[in-house]
Amino acid sequence: MAAAVAAVGGTMLLAGGPSFTNPAPPAASAPTAPAATRLVGIGHAAIAVPEQWARNQLGCGTPQKDTVIIDAGPQDLCLVNRPKGVESVQVRSGKPIGFQTDETFQLDGVRAERQRTTCTGDSPLTVCSGTVYIPSLDVAFQAESSTNADEVHSILARIMIVPDTVGVPVPLFSEANPAARFGEEYADRLTALGLKPSIQARKSPGSIPGTILAVSPSPGTMLTPGATVTVTAAAHP
Repeated sequence: MAAAVAAVGGTMLLAGGPSFTNPAPPAASAPTAPAATRLVGIGHAAIAVPEQWARNQLGCGTPQKDTVIIDAGPQDLCLVNRPKGVESVQVRSGKPIGFQTDETFQLDGVRAERQRTTCTGDSPLTVCSGTVYIPSLDVAFQAESSTNADEVHSILARIMIVPDTVGVPVPLFSEANPAARFGEEYADRLTALGLKPSIQARKSPGSIPGTILAVSPSPGTMLTPGATVTVTAAAHP
């Protein structure tokens, strides 16, 4: 665990609690993603995942191949086993339910919290899981592996702070109406992150007016500040 923390640690402490504004951190230069990887993130927090990893390759919410999970949408309720040797990382806004801080470290000058890796299940299928949460950016990365705990450490060691790019956030469900994600609220969040929202209305019978139907580029895509994100929302009658 100590080695994994050292691999991602930085040097300077920043104060601050969770915030959807996701301000650009004071870094001298942007970290470079390793070769043969791509960045996926929210705001200025990102993780480098192998280029060959799929996106949201889930069966009833369970990864079926190496994948990054972000804005996966509703999943069927059924029991599907995770194949052996499958790695995944979920990128999400907010602190995961049940998260507890076992240690803190510095990530490119930003305070981060780590929940230690734990493994569950019996041989031959054991699934190991570990999480890093960045309070000031309110972004979490939860890595899982059905190979071993070392794979979890390796995945989480590729988290970085990227001051010069912005990851498209995931639309959040409304507290006022838990069944919907509204375009106006999401547009405000995009603006706060330095992106330019473009709202388009589309008829969608049965949808609550204003509910987000699609986002392009998709959540997790890394963009330059000022880039346009097209948000398609259900039209008002």
